Amino acid sequence: MDLAFVEELEPWLQASLGLAVLLAAAYLVRTVVQVLLSRVFARLRTHIGPQARWAHVLLHPQVLKRVTQIVPPLVIQIGLPAVPHLMPITAVILSNLAVALTVMYVVRALMALLDAIRENHTIHGNTQATQSSSIKSYVQLGKLLLALMGTVVMVAALIDRSPLILLSGLGAMSAVLMLVFKDTILSFTAGVQLSANDMLRVGDWIEMPQVGANGAVTDIALHTVKVQNWDNTFTTVPTWRLMSESFINWRGMAESGGRRIKRTLRIDATSVQFLNEEQIRYLSSIALLHDYMADKHQAVRQTNEQMQSTLGTAAQVPANLRRLTNIGTFRAYTQAYLRAHPGVHPNMLLMVRTMESTAEGVPMEIYCFTATTSWVPYEGIQGDIFDHLMAVLPEFGLRLYQSPSGNDLRAGLAAAARPGPSAAVAD
Repeated sequence: MDLAFVEELEPWLQASLGLAVLLAAAYLVRTVVQVLLSRVFARLRTHIGPQARWAHVLLHPQVLKRVTQIVPPLVIQIGLPAVPHLMPITAVILSNLAVALTVMYVVRALMALLDAIRENHTIHGNTQATQSSSIKSYVQLGKLLLALMGTVVMVAALIDRSPLILLSGLGAMSAVLMLVFKDTILSFTAGVQLSANDMLRVGDWIEMPQVGANGAVTDIALHTVKVQNWDNTFTTVPTWRLMSESFINWRGMAESGGRRIKRTLRIDATSVQFLNEEQIRYLSSIALLHDYMADKHQAVRQTNEQMQSTLGTAAQVPANLRRLTNIGTFRAYTQAYLRAHPGVHPNMLLMVRTMESTAEGVPMEIYCFTATTSWVPYEGIQGDIFDHLMAVLPEFGLRLYQSPSGNDLRAGLAAAARPGPSAAVAD
């Protein structure tokens, strides 16, 4: 092709035509590179096994797409000296602009690489630690640093100055920058401490009443931690508050395999009494109490015989004798019942204790752990235990304490108004 006619054109027209050709060539080269990357590397990515995780990250489609965007400004930088009759000032401006665009696309490619790393970490994590940990905060911090560094270099390229000059100016504005990025700095520091000390993971059940959070952690980001509450609402907690304020993490409970039951039965104090021989024989027939009653009966008999030999006739005083009580026997029954219950964890603490009497009866506290940590089965086991214990109380001659209800008052007033034998005699 004869290009002699181009030399006959005006200089500004030659320069414009040269820039147009350079721009078209830049995007043509980009198209060629994009096609090559999409066909060659995409096929290579499909043939790579899942073990080569870093290869999947580097050959991620979004990363390759961002890499191809770097090609046009590079081609413009290389071909700009070949444009004829280009004014020096124009060449400098276009070169600085091309450098700035190159930096911008490099930063975007690195951000896409960080996103690919996070995606690969989330999808292909096969260990418990990988699945429960989150690198989202580190990815966000990396993007922030890349954006800041890229902005400094781009501005330096546009004004044709060294980036060190801008960085020295930023050093003088350190107080202002610290004020602007205060929450970011605090959140990053808190995130590092939470991760280093293994204080919080994705999936942990946390409770933080001061912010209304009570549920499972679904996301840990640079600035916020997202918690899905049990009513399916979401609470967003600033990351730095998790270090400056206290919160409850129930992970230890979930990992232990047992969930605590700590509840009291309030027994009417007026129903507490000694057991007579008939009651002892009846309670000895209960399978869970058979061995206990035999041992206790023998121990009581031996103690009373010693008291008789020591005190003589004074041993007949009830206060000097050792006797079994219905509440103590019920406490022993409750402990045996819990140990035999299939829903109670056999290798964790189990205790039944009588606490200080109050105006609402005698509290008997049950302290044990279920063999499951799931909420619904836990509530079923707890309900089954207390349903049985409340129903079996009358077998021991005990009653639950209950404040008088309207029916109780009506029954009492009706009984008082009903004429009795004394009223008939008076008539």
